Amino acid sequence: MAVQRTFSIIKPDATARNLTGKITSKFEEQGLRIVASKRIRMSRLQAREFYGVHKERPFYDELVEYMVSGPVVVQVLEGENAVARNREIMGATDPSKAAAGTIRKEFAENIERNSVHGSDSPENAANEIRFFFSDTEIVG
Repeated sequence: MAVQRTFSIIKPDATARNLTGKITSKFEEQGLRIVASKRIRMSRLQAREFYGVHKERPFYDELVEYMVSGPVVVQVLEGENAVARNREIMGATDPSKAAAGTIRKEFAENIERNSVHGSDSPENAANEIRFFFSDTEIVG
């Protein structure tokens, strides 16, 4: 398999509980490299645009408010089959259904405050990476 990149967000519930290092360690221990990382406060406009795919869903406004409620850590992860690997490491969106040892099983508070976001396809990963990072910020 080829090395690929994926995008990750450590969400406000996790940064508020000072879990950034523990979550980052999980990625690294499972073979993904962090090739770009920054702590930001997402603007309402950024959150609305980033999660625009969900704008017709009933949870959209709550999701936007949650994502602007505190700092997040946006990251580019690199490794073999990185998109699928990251999704395995994160676990199911609903932490009650996530496998033991996954980020969401260990750290998520509930399905809405589930600590991390990860790209669901290589195409979305490329778009999400470009949304937050310039090429010069990715230092693999």
